[in-house]
Amino acid sequence: MRVATLSTSVHPGADPVPLRPGIGAGAPLAGSIVQKVLASLDETKAEDIVSIDLRGKTALADDMIVATGRSTVHVGAIADKAIKALKAAGVVAPRVEGLSQCDWVLIDAGDVIVHIFRPEVRQFYNLEKMWGGDRPVEIRLV
Repeated sequence: MRVATLSTSVHPGADPVPLRPGIGAGAPLAGSIVQKVLASLDETKAEDIVSIDLRGKTALADDMIVATGRSTVHVGAIADKAIKALKAAGVVAPRVEGLSQCDWVLIDAGDVIVHIFRPEVRQFYNLEKMWGGDRPVEIRLV
């Protein structure tokens, strides 16, 4: 499985958000959710999978996963499998947007947000650049 991991840093002068045990991405549940989503993306042959660590950068989520499907049908299949993986990981009702068009599907699972794009749409919005700014380290897993 090829996954790019982007780590982000807190803006200089900002107070870091301390993680409490059992809360946030450090919690075992959040980590297992990310791993199950990444496994489902790999199973459905999603391309250019990127996992972005958002801890300390925003209160929206702890992790963001971005992936690409080759067509609208592929994007829909990837999203369907990711939703099933989230439910299997214990997320009761992930919120889903864009499943009817399948150009860009957004799955909000609380601490984990998943974006699945068609290639042209992903290139246009370029979320990795927006959320990966101020990143001190970029690690590519092969």
